[in-house]
Amino acid sequence: MVQAASNMVPDYEVKLLLDPAKVLGSDHKLTPSVLSTFAMPTTVTKMNVQFLDTSIEEIYNTGWSPRLRKIEGVADFEVTYKKRYAITGGDIDAALTTANNEGFDSDTTKYDAQIEWGYRKQTLSISRQKTASGSGYRGMDLPGTSRSRTFMIEDASDRFDDWLFNDWGTGALAVSRIFGPVLAKRSIGTWSGLKLYIEVWPIIDAAGTGTEYIVEASFKTTSRTTASSKHDGLINFLQDKGWFLAQDSLKTQLIMERY
Repeated sequence: MVQAASNMVPDYEVKLLLDPAKVLGSDHKLTPSVLSTFAMPTTVTKMNVQFLDTSIEEIYNTGWSPRLRKIEGVADFEVTYKKRYAITGGDIDAALTTANNEGFDSDTTKYDAQIEWGYRKQTLSISRQKTASGSGYRGMDLPGTSRSRTFMIEDASDRFDDWLFNDWGTGALAVSRIFGPVLAKRSIGTWSGLKLYIEVWPIIDAAGTGTEYIVEASFKTTSRTTASSKHDGLINFLQDKGWFLAQDSLKTQLIMERY
């Protein structure tokens, strides 16, 4: 009898929302008080992000998200295929087992597992990252629909492509459109001995006429124990400052809904 491979070993990213009314100035940048609290410079790193899917979101509805990202100062584009699994009642291992049953196990080398740990919600994300040439593009520009499709189709793995049936993924990408782009800004500092990121995401608002600013603080760790204790600690710290927004971050969902 062949021994089944064990579950993937994830790392952890804690993501908590900050109240934009409290932490952003009239210029939609982090206030000096926030920057100084986390020893952040005034300089930011820009990130331009867009997703590809069909108009009826057949890729997203299976739990997959194909994403193109341009990071300031990096010549090439990031091409990422991410599969999400909901975690119910904090049972991380059950989600890892579900993923294992669908072929993502400890023998999986081309994908990385991460637990996205929000205010209340946890998600297992399994992602594969590739790069595509940024040659010929200026500044923070992302490719248009045709070139984005090509990049995504060229790098698609069989795991994604054949998820529902043979050539399902590339077939959907061939008729996909762009959701986005969203130009976010990232600040990097420290909190409690950890590297802390705060990102500001300007997303079209629900009415479609203005902009809603999503402000997300995050840190990464390989330890589930650290993730849990520092998650609670950061919430308490942000609450004491009056900066905490007691909601779960749904950036990808909002982009898929509003673009």
